[in-house]
Amino acid sequence: MESTLGAGIAMAEALQNQLPWLESVWLWVTFLGDPKSLFLFYFPAAYYASRRVGIAVLWISLITEWLNLVFKWFLFGDRPFWWVHESGYYSQAPAQVHQFPSSCETGPGSPSGHCMITGAALWPIMTAVSSRLATRTHSHWVRVIPSLAYCTFLLAVGLSRIFLLAHFPHQVLAGLITGAVLGWLMTPRVPMERELSFYGLTSLALLLGASLIYWTLFTLGLDLSCLPQPPSSSHLAVTE
Repeated sequence: MESTLGAGIAMAEALQNQLPWLESVWLWVTFLGDPKSLFLFYFPAAYYASRRVGIAVLWISLITEWLNLVFKWFLFGDRPFWWVHESGYYSQAPAQVHQFPSSCETGPGSPSGHCMITGAALWPIMTAVSSRLATRTHSHWVRVIPSLAYCTFLLAVGLSRIFLLAHFPHQVLAGLITGAVLGWLMTPRVPMERELSFYGLTSLALLLGASLIYWTLFTLGLDLSCLPQPPSSSHLAVTE
């Protein structure tokens, strides 16, 4: 497993050192792929264009964010920035990588929330645009543009998370696959005509469920709030 994680660090090094001119692009992409952007930008825009699509984006974001939290608690994957220090894998030759604010994210890292939550929540937007184009054009290439844009954006989000040392490649891949599958499964099953109280009670149930799972795991001896120690300069050569 260490060789797989080491390969992930090598990929991050290559992205940072071979393509330094893309740094601002990766930072913007990871911002646009942040789950918070779903509630701040994508949901309002989708709701303005189509109430049905907007509700789908909001509902899927809510459910997928909860699932991602639970998955991370059970899978408990390492974060690249901290693993470099804790594993001792780079005790002889420090990793030549740059540090960013989001590099120091704490908590479990598998699967990537950016990829999983954003991938699932953007699925109804992608399918809605594809459906509309299909009714207006007979060109196969035009109809696949939304799908290509969806895949390209998510791939860029995944690469940005590797670039920032927030996730390993396998965590990104797990997030991409899980997000796409959840989006495909949930989009036709969004509860559209329910009262506002239904969504409020669902949110409360998710909160209570997450709290119950957390305290159950904590009781079993798994401290999910335990933070890594600051990395040693002997294992990690970084710049701000």
